[in-house]
Amino acid sequence: MSLNVIALGGNAILDKDPSDEGQKAVVAQAARYIADFVEKGEKVIVCHGNGPQVGNLLLQQKAGESEKNPQLKLDSCVAMTQGSIGYWLQNALINEFATRQAHPSVISLVTQVRVDPADPSFEKPSKPVGPFYSEEEANAAMAANGGVYQEDAGRGFRKVVPSPKPQEIVEKEAIKTLVDAGVITICAGGGGVPVVRNDNGFTGVEAVNDKDFTASVLAKDVQADRLIILTGVDNIYINYNRPNQQALGEISVAQAKGYIEEGHFAAGSMLPKIEAAIDFVEEDAARTAIITSIEKLAELDQHTGTILRK
Repeated sequence: MSLNVIALGGNAILDKDPSDEGQKAVVAQAARYIADFVEKGEKVIVCHGNGPQVGNLLLQQKAGESEKNPQLKLDSCVAMTQGSIGYWLQNALINEFATRQAHPSVISLVTQVRVDPADPSFEKPSKPVGPFYSEEEANAAMAANGGVYQEDAGRGFRKVVPSPKPQEIVEKEAIKTLVDAGVITICAGGGGVPVVRNDNGFTGVEAVNDKDFTASVLAKDVQADRLIILTGVDNIYINYNRPNQQALGEISVAQAKGYIEEGHFAAGSMLPKIEAAIDFVEEDAARTAIITSIEKLAELDQHTGTILRK
């Protein structure tokens, strides 16, 4: 029985219907695939994205903002969406297993992820979050709260925040205890709440962590056997969308780095997934990273997807 960290994208949860019911329905489908995988005897920890959901929450806060109802800071919004998406996944998995006459324990855990306050991203924030503003609104917001707002592809101005590299899962010992007890654990949602260490413990910061990099750190912290990054395609490709595109099967770290140098992977799309996979496997030849679609999750024993080894 191997221990697997599964990284599930936030867009895979949102789909086309941003309503409460719509997102729950998509999560219920994801739960079926995860249950199929668990029924093969696999132990799993589930991470998930939250980009669309935290963006919608920030929009809702802006719409209802007043002196008596101020917007919450980003770390609190990440925690809130961790809680809501974790609840959807927890509820869907419990219900799915019940239909199969199985009753494993499932828990979702609001998770903090330590980042380095000296990370260069704090000096040059670049990750857009939340609603669009006019230039006047952006200038007023910058004067009021000191945030950084930048023009975004001709659509208006958006707040940009740092995206530091995750360093450590604060609750890793609790997660290990849960997994050792046979509990299916949902954690590190949205890349986890970014926190920095100080004399009193940890303090949340205005930043966002990349979900796939956090999943890699988590997988190392809990000594997982496999990191499984689920995306919208069955395999990753080189020469994508060109006549000579090629699906990648099993590749080495050296091959993956070569493809990165050749510019095959987009920075905002497949590149962080490949880099997170490399980060997980290159220190230990016993580890495996797999990038594929959720539909192929239960077929990993058939060598499906793109498999990365040291």
